[in-house]
Amino acid sequence: MTEVNNDDAHVGHPTNTHVIEGIRSLHDRLDQLEHLVTQRVEMVGGPDASAHEHAVFRRHQLPAWRRPTAGETRWQVAITTAIAIGLEVAVPGRLSLVSPDWVLPAMQGVLLVILVTASPYRINKDSKALRVVSLVMAGLLTVTNVWSVARLVIVLVQGGVGSNRPGPLLITGGAIWLTNIVAFALWYWEFDRGGPVARARAVKPYPDFQFVQMTAPEMAPPDWEPTFTDYLYLAFTNAAAFSPTDVMPLSRWAKMAMTLQSCISIVTVALVVARAVNILQ
Repeated sequence: MTEVNNDDAHVGHPTNTHVIEGIRSLHDRLDQLEHLVTQRVEMVGGPDASAHEHAVFRRHQLPAWRRPTAGETRWQVAITTAIAIGLEVAVPGRLSLVSPDWVLPAMQGVLLVILVTASPYRINKDSKALRVVSLVMAGLLTVTNVWSVARLVIVLVQGGVGSNRPGPLLITGGAIWLTNIVAFALWYWEFDRGGPVARARAVKPYPDFQFVQMTAPEMAPPDWEPTFTDYLYLAFTNAAAFSPTDVMPLSRWAKMAMTLQSCISIVTVALVVARAVNILQ
C-alpha cells in the first residue's frame, strides 16, 4: 500500500507537470505553424494553383527593375536632349563640325520630334526604327561634341581668336562640358540591360550599372527602377569626379564608356579653366 502511495506521489511530481506543459506548448506552436503554412498556400492559389499563378506571385516579390513594368516616361529624356541641342547652338561656329553651324542641331531636333511624336508617353514600344533613330541622335550629339572639344584644344594651344577672352571661353567650355554629360547619359541609358524597352520588359537579368537601390532594396520603394534621371546623375558625377561614385560599372563596355567620358571631361575642364585663370591673372 505504501508503494502505491509512493507511485502516486511520483506521478504528481512538479517535474512531470512541467514536461506535460512543455508538450502542450509544442503542440500549440505546431498548430500555429500549420495555420501559417495554410495561409501561404492560399495566397498563391492553393495547393492546386497553376504554374502561371505561382509565377505571378513570385514576380510580384521581385523589385521593379527585375520584372516587367509599364516603362519610363518620355519627357525626362526629351527635355534634357532638347537642352543639349540648345547648348550646341551656343558653341561658336568655328568649333562646329559642319557649316553652317545650325545644320547638325536642326537634324537632331528633327530626330527628337520624330521620337516624341511616335512614342510620346511611355518608352515601351519595341520598334527597330525608333531604336535606330534614337541611337543616331545620340551619335550625332556625341560626334559633334567630341569635334568641338578637339577644335577647342587646337584653338587654345595655338592661341586662336577668342582664346584670350575669359568670359566667352568659360561659356564655350561649360556648354561643351554639359553637352558631354547629356551625350554619355544617353549612351548609358540606351545600352544598360539592352535599353529602356528591354528594361521595361525585363529581357536581360544582369545590369551593366549597379545602382545603390539594387544592393540595398530595403532602402528604396518596391516600384523603383532606373530611369533617364539616374543615368544623367551617373554621367554628371563621372564628369565631375573623373571616376565612379555611388554607381558602379559592371560590364566592360560600361567601364570603357565611363573612361572615355572622364578623358573628355578632364581635357575640357583642365584646358579651359587653366587658360581662363592665366588670362585673368
